[in-house]
Parts: sequence; C-alpha cells; structure tokens
Amino acid sequence: MATITSIRIAMRTPMDEGAIFDVLSWMSPAWPVGAYTHSGGLEWAVEEGHVTDRTSCERWLADLLRHGPLFNEAVLFVHAHRAAAAGDAARLGVVAELALAAQSGGERFLETTAQGNAFARIARSASTPSNFAALLAPLKGEDLAYPLVAATLFACHGVAEQAGLTAFLHGTVSNYVSAAQRLVPLGQTDGQRAILALRPCVLELAAQVVAGCRADDPFDDLAGCSLLAEIGCMAHETQYTRLFRT
Repeated sequence: MATITSIRIAMRTPMDEGAIFDVLSWMSPAWPVGAYTHSGGLEWAVEEGHVTDRTSCERWLADLLRHGPLFNEAVLFVHAHRAAAAGDAARLGVVAELALAAQSGGERFLETTAQGNAFARIARSASTPSNFAALLAPLKGEDLAYPLVAATLFACHGVAEQAGLTAFLHGTVSNYVSAAQRLVPLGQTDGQRAILALRPCVLELAAQVVAGCRADDPFDDLAGCSLLAEIGCMAHETQYTRLFRT
C-alpha cells in the first residue's frame, strides 16, 4: 500500500483549469444521473440499527471503501480508465462485462446501471468533443456500470487515473452521506464532518488501487467482500417503507 507521503505527492500532480472544471461538473449533484435516489443499502442499515449516528455512518462507509463494493468499483474504474486511455475498445468491453457481472444482487445492478446509463447519455451531449462515444459505441444497447462510464469520460479528457478515481470516490461517498443526512438523520454539519473523516480512506484507497492493479485481468484485482452490506442491499428490496430505490 502506498504511504501517506506518496499519496500527497501524487495528489499534487497538476491538472489544468479546464479539466478541473469538467471533473467538478461531472461529479456535481447537478449532473443528472439520479444519484440522490440511491442509498446503496444504507436505508436498510439505518432501519436495522447498524447506522445510528455520524460515527457509525463513517464506520459503515469506510468498510464499503476498504472491504466492500466501493473497493471493487475503484478497481473497475482504474481498468476502464487504462483501456480508454489506450483507445482499446475491445479491452473496455471486457471490463464492462465484468463490471455488470460483479454486482452482487438486483439492487446493486440497478444502482450502477441506472447511473451509468444516465451518465453516458448526458455525457454524449453535454461534454466537449472526444472519442468517448466511439469507445462506448460497441456497447450500444447494453447496460453500463457507473464507474466504467465515468472512467472512460475522464480518460478521454486527459484526467489522470488517480485524480479521477479520487473524484469519483468522493462523489459516491458524498451521495451516501447525503442519504444518511435524510435517513439517520444527520445534520448538515455532521454530514460534512463525516466526509472530512473519510478523506484519508478515500485518498489511501485511490493510491492503493492505482498502484496495485495488474495490467492483465481485472478479475484478479477484485477483492471487496462486505457480506452484511450486500445482504442489506438485497433486503432493501422488500422493506416495508422505502425512500430510496436501493
């Protein structure tokens, strides 16, 4: 695993103003992917008493990052970014298939494809010209996983994989914290304190995955296993009352 020092050095890699503007736009709540309608099973975790306050929310999300689906999303993001940066549509297709197959249940599949399909749709018409559409063209008509589509757009616009992955993870964590603010509920200040507390975890994960991903088979890099969170996401489908789609 990369040291904190190496993380800090990597994160100082300059990014031009246009790329910064684009990344902020793509990860903004205003980018219409419907992220606010998903909780990743957090709604079940709150109902069952696993998440009851800011501290337990931070712990739950940290586990998703270190051991759960967000770890695997980071792996898929990096492999998709590398395929897109190389202009390798065939390789990107392999990652796309794995990204769908890696979903543990119907609600995880719904969450990643609903956002991925929406992201691809809006990116085709609301981003500056690139080979983004051409790379995804062979996958036309198929469901697309959110990290794969985001990574492809980032790579097509020259956003470095570690900076892009950090932005992607920040956006995902921020959405889950926003869900927790409505579900627990957490106040606005506690929500921001939770995001700040998860900062080291996000940075460490981004550095770890970028450094550790192999050049060949992305399947070998998948390692997330958070059984309770996966059961919770599946159980959410039959909850009596639900505010979120997942």
